[in-house]
Amino acid sequence: MPIKVPAGLPALQNVIDEGCAVKVLETPTARTLRVALLNIMPMKETTEADFIRLLSTSDEEIELTLLKLDTHTPKHASPEHMSRYYTSFNDVRNSRFDGLIITGAPIEKIEFEEVTYWPELCEIFEWARKNVTSTLYICWAAQAGVYQKFGIQKYLLPAKMFGIFPHTIAKPNIPLFEGIEEPIYVPHSRHTELHREDIIAENRLELLSESDLSGVYIMQEKGTKDFFITGHSEYALYTLDGEYKRDVAKGLPIELPLNYYRDNNPANEPVNRWQATAKVLFGNWLKYYCK
Repeated sequence: MPIKVPAGLPALQNVIDEGCAVKVLETPTARTLRVALLNIMPMKETTEADFIRLLSTSDEEIELTLLKLDTHTPKHASPEHMSRYYTSFNDVRNSRFDGLIITGAPIEKIEFEEVTYWPELCEIFEWARKNVTSTLYICWAAQAGVYQKFGIQKYLLPAKMFGIFPHTIAKPNIPLFEGIEEPIYVPHSRHTELHREDIIAENRLELLSESDLSGVYIMQEKGTKDFFITGHSEYALYTLDGEYKRDVAKGLPIELPLNYYRDNNPANEPVNRWQATAKVLFGNWLKYYCK
Protein backbone atom coordinates (compact mmCIF):
# COMPACT_ATOMS: atom_id res chain seq x y z
CA MET A 1 0.00 0.00 0.00
CA PRO A 2 1.11 3.62 -0.36
CA ILE A 3 3.53 5.29 2.02
CA LYS A 4 4.02 9.02 2.63
CA VAL A 5 7.48 10.21 3.64
CA PRO A 6 8.95 13.72 3.99
CA ALA A 7 8.90 15.40 0.58
CA GLY A 8 12.07 14.86 -1.43
CA LEU A 9 13.57 12.24 0.92
CA PRO A 10 16.45 10.66 -1.04
CA ALA A 11 15.99 7.27 0.62
CA LEU A 12 12.60 6.85 -1.04
CA GLN A 13 14.11 7.24 -4.50
CA ASN A 14 16.94 4.88 -3.53
CA VAL A 15 14.42 2.17 -2.66
CA ILE A 16 12.54 2.75 -5.91
CA ASP A 17 15.82 2.59 -7.86
CA GLU A 18 16.48 -0.84 -6.31
CA GLY A 19 13.39 -2.07 -8.13
CA CYS A 20 10.99 -2.01 -5.18
CA ALA A 21 7.44 -1.19 -6.27
CA VAL A 22 6.78 1.63 -3.80
CA LYS A 23 3.51 3.50 -4.10
CA VAL A 24 3.65 7.06 -2.82
CA LEU A 25 0.78 8.32 -0.70
CA GLU A 26 0.12 11.93 -1.60
CA THR A 27 -2.63 12.76 0.91
CA PRO A 28 -3.31 10.85 4.15
CA THR A 29 -6.81 9.43 4.57
CA ALA A 30 -8.89 8.29 7.52
CA ARG A 31 -7.34 4.82 7.27
CA THR A 32 -3.72 6.04 7.15
CA LEU A 33 -1.53 4.87 10.03
CA ARG A 34 0.76 7.48 11.55
CA VAL A 35 4.13 5.81 12.19
CA ALA A 36 7.20 7.53 13.62
CA LEU A 37 10.78 6.34 13.19
CA LEU A 38 13.24 7.53 15.86
CA ASN A 39 16.41 6.95 13.87
CA ILE A 40 19.50 6.91 16.07
CA MET A 41 21.59 4.75 13.73
CA PRO A 42 24.65 6.63 12.39
CA MET A 43 23.97 6.11 8.67
CA LYS A 44 20.61 7.85 8.50
CA GLU A 45 19.78 7.35 4.83
CA THR A 46 20.60 3.63 4.93
CA THR A 47 18.28 3.10 7.88
CA GLU A 48 15.56 5.23 6.30
CA ALA A 49 15.70 3.04 3.19
CA ASP A 50 15.65 -0.17 5.27
CA PHE A 51 12.38 0.73 6.95
CA ILE A 52 10.75 2.27 3.89
CA ARG A 53 11.53 -0.98 2.06
CA LEU A 54 9.75 -2.97 4.78
CA LEU A 55 6.83 -0.73 5.63
CA SER A 56 5.86 0.00 2.03
CA THR A 57 5.14 -3.69 1.37
CA SER A 58 2.41 -3.91 4.01
CA ASP A 59 -1.33 -3.81 3.39
CA GLU A 60 -1.64 -0.54 5.30
CA GLU A 61 -1.46 3.10 4.24
CA ILE A 62 1.36 4.75 6.19
CA GLU A 63 2.47 8.28 6.88
CA LEU A 64 6.07 8.05 8.11
CA THR A 65 7.51 10.76 10.35
CA LEU A 66 11.29 10.76 10.90
CA LEU A 67 12.17 11.78 14.45
CA LYS A 68 15.44 13.13 15.79
CA LEU A 69 16.72 13.68 19.29
CA ASP A 70 17.01 17.25 20.54
CA THR A 71 20.06 16.48 22.67
CA HIS A 72 22.19 14.71 20.05
CA THR A 73 23.82 15.94 16.84
CA PRO A 74 24.58 13.10 14.38
CA LYS A 75 28.14 12.89 13.06
CA HIS A 76 27.34 11.07 9.82
CA ALA A 77 24.38 13.08 8.55
CA SER A 78 24.47 16.63 7.29
CA PRO A 79 22.66 19.34 9.25
CA GLU A 80 20.75 20.09 6.06
CA HIS A 81 19.44 16.53 5.83
CA MET A 82 18.37 16.47 9.46
CA SER A 83 16.67 19.87 9.38
CA ARG A 84 14.87 19.21 6.09
CA TYR A 85 13.55 15.69 6.65
CA TYR A 86 13.48 15.15 10.43
CA THR A 87 11.14 16.40 13.14
CA SER A 88 12.44 16.97 16.66
CA PHE A 89 10.89 15.16 19.58
CA ASN A 90 9.91 18.49 21.13
CA ASP A 91 7.72 19.18 18.12
CA VAL A 92 5.70 15.96 18.48
CA ARG A 93 5.47 15.54 22.24
CA ASN A 94 1.82 16.64 22.10
CA SER A 95 1.01 14.36 19.16
CA ARG A 96 -0.21 10.78 18.98
CA PHE A 97 1.06 8.00 16.71
CA ASP A 98 -0.25 4.58 15.80
CA GLY A 99 3.24 3.11 15.72
CA LEU A 100 6.77 4.02 16.79
CA ILE A 101 10.02 2.32 15.78
CA ILE A 102 13.12 3.11 17.85
CA THR A 103 16.31 1.94 16.15
CA GLY A 104 19.47 0.60 17.62
CA ALA A 105 22.82 2.40 17.79
CA PRO A 106 26.41 1.05 17.79
CA ILE A 107 27.03 2.00 21.41
CA GLU A 108 26.44 -1.31 23.21
CA LYS A 109 29.72 -1.15 25.12
CA ILE A 110 28.79 2.16 26.75
CA GLU A 111 26.81 2.08 29.99
CA PHE A 112 23.29 3.37 29.44
CA GLU A 113 23.63 6.29 31.86
CA GLU A 114 26.83 7.37 30.11
CA VAL A 115 25.08 7.83 26.77
CA THR A 116 24.80 11.60 26.29
CA TYR A 117 21.16 11.49 25.20
CA TRP A 118 20.01 8.89 27.74
CA PRO A 119 17.74 11.30 29.71
CA GLU A 120 15.91 12.35 26.55
CA LEU A 121 15.59 8.76 25.38
CA CYS A 122 14.06 7.77 28.72
CA GLU A 123 11.62 10.65 28.35
CA ILE A 124 10.65 9.33 24.91
CA PHE A 125 10.11 5.85 26.34
CA GLU A 126 7.71 7.29 28.89
CA TRP A 127 6.01 9.52 26.32
CA ALA A 128 5.43 6.54 24.03
CA ARG A 129 3.50 4.68 26.74
CA LYS A 130 0.82 7.36 26.67
CA ASN A 131 0.96 8.61 23.09
CA VAL A 132 1.76 5.60 20.88
CA THR A 133 -0.44 2.58 20.26
CA SER A 134 2.46 0.17 19.66
CA THR A 135 6.24 0.60 19.90
CA LEU A 136 9.03 -1.54 18.44
CA TYR A 137 12.38 -1.31 20.21
CA ILE A 138 15.11 -2.57 17.86
CA CYS A 139 18.52 -4.07 18.83
CA TRP A 140 20.30 -1.66 21.24
CA ALA A 141 16.98 0.13 21.80
CA ALA A 142 15.51 -3.21 22.93
CA GLN A 143 18.28 -3.57 25.50
CA ALA A 144 17.83 0.06 26.54
CA GLY A 145 14.07 -0.37 26.80
CA VAL A 146 14.11 -3.41 29.07
CA TYR A 147 16.79 -1.77 31.21
CA GLN A 148 14.85 1.45 31.64
CA LYS A 149 11.51 -0.25 32.20
CA PHE A 150 12.49 -3.37 34.15
CA GLY A 151 16.11 -2.91 35.27
CA ILE A 152 17.34 -5.82 33.13
CA GLN A 153 21.06 -5.60 32.41
CA LYS A 154 22.92 -6.23 29.14
CA TYR A 155 26.09 -8.36 29.09
CA LEU A 156 29.22 -8.05 26.99
CA LEU A 157 29.79 -10.98 24.62
CA PRO A 158 33.23 -12.59 24.21
CA ALA A 159 32.90 -12.09 20.45
CA LYS A 160 30.52 -10.19 18.19
CA MET A 161 27.17 -11.90 17.52
CA PHE A 162 27.35 -11.66 13.76
CA GLY A 163 25.37 -13.41 11.05
CA ILE A 164 21.98 -14.85 10.18
CA PHE A 165 20.54 -16.96 13.01
CA PRO A 166 17.53 -19.33 13.14
CA HIS A 167 14.91 -18.70 15.84
CA THR A 168 12.03 -20.69 17.26
CA ILE A 169 8.58 -19.28 18.07
CA ALA A 170 7.26 -19.72 21.61
CA LYS A 171 3.81 -18.22 20.89
CA PRO A 172 2.96 -19.26 17.31
CA ASN A 173 -0.76 -18.44 17.57
CA ILE A 174 -0.48 -14.72 18.28
CA PRO A 175 -1.18 -12.29 15.41
CA LEU A 176 2.45 -11.16 15.20
CA PHE A 177 3.42 -14.55 13.76
CA GLU A 178 0.49 -15.05 11.40
CA GLY A 179 1.79 -16.66 8.21
CA ILE A 180 5.27 -17.23 9.69
CA GLU A 181 6.79 -20.66 10.24
CA GLU A 182 9.88 -21.78 12.12
CA PRO A 183 12.71 -21.16 11.88
CA ILE A 184 12.74 -17.37 11.66
CA TYR A 185 16.06 -16.30 10.18
CA VAL A 186 17.24 -12.92 11.44
CA PRO A 187 20.43 -10.85 11.09
CA HIS A 188 22.27 -10.02 14.30
CA SER A 189 25.22 -7.67 14.64
CA ARG A 190 25.98 -6.77 18.24
CA HIS A 191 28.53 -7.01 21.04
CA THR A 192 26.13 -7.42 23.97
CA GLU A 193 23.21 -9.67 24.87
CA LEU A 194 20.32 -10.11 27.26
CA HIS A 195 20.22 -13.24 29.41
CA ARG A 196 17.24 -15.52 28.97
CA GLU A 197 16.90 -16.17 32.70
CA ASP A 198 16.54 -12.44 33.36
CA ILE A 199 13.70 -12.19 30.83
CA ILE A 200 11.91 -15.26 32.17
CA ALA A 201 12.20 -13.97 35.73
CA GLU A 202 10.45 -10.70 34.85
CA ASN A 203 6.72 -11.42 35.04
CA ARG A 204 5.87 -8.27 33.11
CA LEU A 205 7.67 -9.61 30.03
CA GLU A 206 6.83 -12.52 27.75
CA LEU A 207 9.47 -14.22 25.61
CA LEU A 208 8.01 -14.81 22.14
CA SER A 209 10.98 -15.98 20.08
CA GLU A 210 14.56 -17.06 20.72
CA SER A 211 17.57 -18.88 19.30
CA ASP A 212 19.88 -21.49 20.75
CA LEU A 213 22.73 -19.56 19.14
CA SER A 214 21.86 -15.88 19.42
CA GLY A 215 19.60 -15.92 22.47
CA VAL A 216 16.40 -13.98 23.07
CA TYR A 217 14.92 -12.35 19.98
CA ILE A 218 11.40 -10.95 20.55
CA MET A 219 9.84 -10.00 23.88
CA GLN A 220 6.52 -8.33 24.59
CA GLU A 221 5.56 -6.26 27.58
CA LYS A 222 2.43 -7.93 28.94
CA GLY A 223 -0.72 -5.87 28.81
CA THR A 224 0.72 -3.62 26.09
CA LYS A 225 1.40 -3.70 22.35
CA ASP A 226 5.10 -2.98 22.83
CA PHE A 227 7.80 -5.34 21.52
CA PHE A 228 11.55 -5.56 22.14
CA ILE A 229 13.44 -7.06 19.19
CA THR A 230 17.15 -7.82 19.51
CA GLY A 231 17.85 -8.51 15.83
CA HIS A 232 17.86 -6.51 12.61
CA SER A 233 15.03 -7.87 10.45
CA GLU A 234 15.13 -4.61 8.52
CA TYR A 235 18.67 -5.08 7.19
CA ALA A 236 19.27 -4.94 3.45
CA LEU A 237 20.92 -7.87 1.68
CA TYR A 238 24.45 -6.44 1.69
CA THR A 239 24.52 -4.75 5.12
CA LEU A 240 26.48 -7.52 6.87
CA ASP A 241 28.77 -7.80 3.86
CA GLY A 242 29.63 -4.13 4.21
CA GLU A 243 30.26 -4.48 7.96
CA TYR A 244 32.47 -7.54 7.48
CA LYS A 245 34.61 -6.04 4.72
CA ARG A 246 34.91 -2.74 6.61
CA ASP A 247 36.28 -4.47 9.70
CA VAL A 248 38.63 -6.66 7.66
CA ALA A 249 40.01 -3.56 5.93
CA LYS A 250 40.59 -1.93 9.33
CA GLY A 251 42.37 -5.03 10.66
CA LEU A 252 39.75 -5.53 13.37
CA PRO A 253 39.02 -8.99 14.82
CA ILE A 254 35.92 -10.21 12.97
CA GLU A 255 34.61 -13.64 12.04
CA LEU A 256 32.67 -14.46 8.90
CA PRO A 257 28.97 -13.68 9.40
CA LEU A 258 27.31 -17.03 10.14
CA ASN A 259 24.87 -18.50 7.58
CA TYR A 260 25.30 -15.46 5.33
CA TYR A 261 27.52 -16.05 2.31
CA ARG A 262 26.77 -18.95 0.00
CA ASP A 263 29.05 -21.84 1.03
CA ASN A 264 30.44 -19.53 3.75
CA ASN A 265 32.67 -17.92 1.14
CA PRO A 266 32.84 -14.11 1.21
CA ALA A 267 33.62 -14.16 -2.52
CA ASN A 268 30.07 -15.45 -3.06
CA GLU A 269 26.75 -13.63 -2.85
CA PRO A 270 24.83 -13.50 0.45
CA VAL A 271 21.87 -15.85 0.78
CA ASN A 272 18.65 -13.94 1.46
CA ARG A 273 17.08 -15.98 4.26
CA TRP A 274 15.26 -13.25 6.19
CA GLN A 275 13.65 -10.49 4.14
CA ALA A 276 10.47 -12.33 3.11
CA THR A 277 9.71 -13.18 6.75
CA ALA A 278 10.60 -9.65 7.87
CA LYS A 279 7.98 -8.21 5.52
CA VAL A 280 5.32 -10.49 7.01
CA LEU A 281 6.40 -9.70 10.58
CA PHE A 282 6.24 -5.93 10.10
CA GLY A 283 3.02 -6.23 8.13
CA ASN A 284 1.44 -8.13 11.02
CA TRP A 285 2.66 -5.49 13.46
CA LEU A 286 1.02 -2.72 11.47
CA LYS A 287 -2.20 -4.67 10.84
CA TYR A 288 -2.83 -6.09 14.29
CA TYR A 289 -1.05 -3.88 16.82
CA CYS A 290 -0.99 -0.31 15.48
CA LYS A 291 -4.77 0.13 15.48
